[in-house]
Amino acid sequence: MSALLIIPARHASTRYPGKPLVDLTGASGQPRTLIRRSWDAAMAVQGVDRVVVATDDDRIRQHAEDFGAEVVMTATTCRNGTERCAEAVANLGVSPEIVVNLQGDAPLTPAWFVEDLVAGLRAHPGADVATPVLRCSGRMRDDLIADRMAGRVGGTTAVFGHDRQALYFSKEVIPFAAGTFAAQADSPVFHHVGVYAYRPGALVAYAGWDEGKLEKLEGLEQLRFLERGSRILCVEVEARGRQFWELNNPEDVARIETMMREMKID
Repeated sequence: MSALLIIPARHASTRYPGKPLVDLTGASGQPRTLIRRSWDAAMAVQGVDRVVVATDDDRIRQHAEDFGAEVVMTATTCRNGTERCAEAVANLGVSPEIVVNLQGDAPLTPAWFVEDLVAGLRAHPGADVATPVLRCSGRMRDDLIADRMAGRVGGTTAVFGHDRQALYFSKEVIPFAAGTFAAQADSPVFHHVGVYAYRPGALVAYAGWDEGKLEKLEGLEQLRFLERGSRILCVEVEARGRQFWELNNPEDVARIETMMREMKID
């Protein structure tokens, strides 16, 4: 198997319990759950051999199976999506070249984000993990800053070196830059898109490591890799006119539905 795509989904989200089963209404007025929209996004990706929902909750399992998804059950002790992906691969008994984690809170993820991500990891054999980053528009940067000023934990930002190797990820808006940026090309802030491509060995190693200090402070699973010296490749992706946002808080539902109407996404 070349590439296995896993959608980890749990019901007991700290910030938004029951999030995978929340309805999102698109341009046509037809509501679909977050997990269904994440599955639809996954099925649009080219070059993936198999798509699986990984969950620990029977309500999510039943709903996903009802719309035709393949589901693998995982333990309630998984602390994040990466741990859940590691267990899902073990439970499935497969040996893919690359494992993709399309987290179940990013229904606006375009297929080319994932396709570029997989291509990037294949092109950089020294990387253990790859993840997409999207240069912020002025609007996106302002929305991230507004969330932080309102005390909401929203999107994540990334900084990386000249070789595109990740230096840090944070729920603060980094790097700090005064002023505004009217043109997206001028913005120094990169929004981290919550998708990962792993080499299987990196997943196995991750599952055996204790939770990292920075990982716990920021609530960002990918920091465990950086704290252990693993190399994360940041793959810059292009929006191509698409808006992007993740569903982290209840307030994000209206924001995402507005984006879907503006982009005429059903």
